[in-house]
Amino acid sequence: MGGAVGRADSVGWIPETKIEAKMVEALQKRESKGCSVKSFNTIILKFPKIDQSFRKCKAIFEQFDEDSNGVIDREELKKSFSKLEISFTEEELNDLFEACDINEDMGMEFNEFTVLLCLVYLLADDPAALHTKSRIGLPNLESTFETLVDAFVFLDKNKDGYVSKNEMIEAINEGGERSSGRIAMKRFEEMDWDQNGMVNFKEFLFAFTRWVGIEDEEDEEA
Repeated sequence: MGGAVGRADSVGWIPETKIEAKMVEALQKRESKGCSVKSFNTIILKFPKIDQSFRKCKAIFEQFDEDSNGVIDREELKKSFSKLEISFTEEELNDLFEACDINEDMGMEFNEFTVLLCLVYLLADDPAALHTKSRIGLPNLESTFETLVDAFVFLDKNKDGYVSKNEMIEAINEGGERSSGRIAMKRFEEMDWDQNGMVNFKEFLFAFTRWVGIEDEEDEEA
């Protein structure tokens, strides 16, 4: 799968790719500002609104899928970045493409493109850049992406840029649910698709697209 998660080390969890290292750095910077999410239940309550926002993203996806073949290739992605005025280097763009093309079929499907845009939103938080009203040229989607960043920050209790099984259990326990341990394990397994015991932001986002029904919607259309 595109973009493996980091590996364990005596000093903690070490990112394996440049893009993952940048994600971790951006998250740790964001985590220093605190979090508005108070419980996992508040995240669940936002699912319908997030789903609605993701559906609006479909029109953007179709606009950039110039040959209407259902996937966005590297060239189409490059053009979409140009239209959105996203300033990333060729290397960064390629790294993002490889990280989000989890089927490794040289084309991004809708859920992969949505995850990529959210990663771009996180990485574009650069004080040196001239960000005005919009960070990536999509102001309507950016509030949803901020909600997702906030949700991850809430789960990442030790602020290392990853979510562990114990952190997931602790986060769900805060909601006071009786069956919280079982729910936490199930949710964690859904996120940890490489089964290495740690979840990075990209894995979290792919799980979120499944939770709010993006992949189900794609299956129905196929």
